[in-house]
Amino acid sequence: MRAANYLDLAPYRRSTVGFDRLLDLMNNAAPDAAEPYPPFDIERRADGTYRISVAVPGFRPDELEVVAQQNMLTVSGRKAGGEPQTTYLHQGISTRSFERRFPLADFVIVQSAALENGLLTITLKREVPEAMKPRKLDISTTAQPASTTEKDQAQA
Repeated sequence: MRAANYLDLAPYRRSTVGFDRLLDLMNNAAPDAAEPYPPFDIERRADGTYRISVAVPGFRPDELEVVAQQNMLTVSGRKAGGEPQTTYLHQGISTRSFERRFPLADFVIVQSAALENGLLTITLKREVPEAMKPRKLDISTTAQPASTTEKDQAQA
């Protein structure tokens, strides 16, 4: 539990039904300042897609893993062993193992992942199933029989 960033959502839990997951996400949404590695960007694009870019310099594609499971995207990197030990005078580019989790909203799917120039780019898209999309209903009218006085006036 984070003391400084903790939100007390108990009053909302008492007055809502079925929003537990949303309230948990809000409670855990504060960034974890203790582990900022690896740095990442999240973009929302105009066409309803999202892009997560994770800085992973020094990692090869076979050392990275991207797993989408239910509403969670997990990106992890494990350096392969067997590389010769190097003596650094200064090591500013970190290549340590990591695991970063991204909670995903409902109906967000992972489309692709690509590694280029030290950036792992993951493209996501929100695809709401047709059955879940709002649909507009046509309003029909039924012909009302004319009243007796209207019939009489029409005959006259």
